[in-house]
Amino acid sequence: MNIHEHQAKAVLKSFGAPVAEGVAIFSADDAAAAADQLPGPLWVVKSQIHAGGRGKGKFKELGPDAKGGVRLAFSKDEVVAHAKEMLGNTLVTHQTGPDGKQVNRLYIEDGADIATELYCSLLVNRETGRVAFVVSTEGGMDIEAVAEETPEKIHTIDIDPATGVTEADAGKVADALELDGDARADMLNIAKILYTAFTEKDMALLEVNPLIVMENGRMRVLDAKVSFDGNALFRHDDIMELRDTTEEDEKEIEASKYDLAYVALDGNIGCMVNGAGLAMATMDIIKLYGAEPANFLDVGGGATKEKVTAAFKIITADPNVSGILVNIFGGIMRCDVIAEGVLAAVQEVGLQVPLVVRLEGTNVELGKKIINESDLDVISADDLDDAAQKIVAAVKGA
Repeated sequence: MNIHEHQAKAVLKSFGAPVAEGVAIFSADDAAAAADQLPGPLWVVKSQIHAGGRGKGKFKELGPDAKGGVRLAFSKDEVVAHAKEMLGNTLVTHQTGPDGKQVNRLYIEDGADIATELYCSLLVNRETGRVAFVVSTEGGMDIEAVAEETPEKIHTIDIDPATGVTEADAGKVADALELDGDARADMLNIAKILYTAFTEKDMALLEVNPLIVMENGRMRVLDAKVSFDGNALFRHDDIMELRDTTEEDEKEIEASKYDLAYVALDGNIGCMVNGAGLAMATMDIIKLYGAEPANFLDVGGGATKEKVTAAFKIITADPNVSGILVNIFGGIMRCDVIAEGVLAAVQEVGLQVPLVVRLEGTNVELGKKIINESDLDVISADDLDDAAQKIVAAVKGA
């Protein structure tokens, strides 16, 4: 689950991280009052959407010469003007796709005198199974571009979970960021704060870009992007209260009601699979044969007929879907349950696109019998390779 920048900063501040004062607003009428709460004379007006690249983004409604989604204001009147122009309009960044996201809230923040911009993030290093700091002196930039063009400027420091961040670990982070004086002393403390927040709140990603050294030599978290492990949210009611469903795909919201693992993608072949590994393999083989998956969907090992029906309805609700591949290996999951769920969904919502079904495992013959004896216009497949070729061919009209 993702949260907004102002929410992320509030979480980090509760652990002691140095962040600027700021006020979130939902209406331009509140902009002046928000500015009054901050010392000035510089304010920063920030669009709050779940996407990066806001500063370089463009508003659809304002034309190519308009300012982006993060703006400086040198008077309260300018704060109000920015708020009126930004709220309710659609911001397009390199992470939103061409449709962009509507800006429904802003964060009015006290400005800072920046001397140096740095990059700092925490994530789980899959190679070591440990939480790791990923840091660079190249803050404020596209970290992927830095990794590709100057990988030597990115440093990874793994943390032993038995000890947490030691003085030596914090020192390595500070050294990688080439800090000294007050900034180094601040970083030794900030490293411990960020690690504690990451682990105690079950974060999946904590990214501070930029982490800045100010003109006075002290450090501050200038921007913060945080996402949480959805499997651990039951432990954090306070974090669940921060969820903004207007920033989420409607199909993903519906899927969460049925405990389905669903992620919307940009392709045109809908996938319903049981098991994350098999779902990934299914998407890979669809791409291998020249098409693109429209979603990742794992119905789970013990899905009920109701969950399968819901999953099928979510797939068919995507207007980009021009074909569906059902790929089930029945271990815990029974093939007849899948077949009954597909039938129930088709009877309820109809079937307007080609459907390929590949079943294998527990009760496979019964599952195939249910499908074959129905009135569905279903293309049967013997294995995954066969299924992928058939759905790609059907979608392309072969």
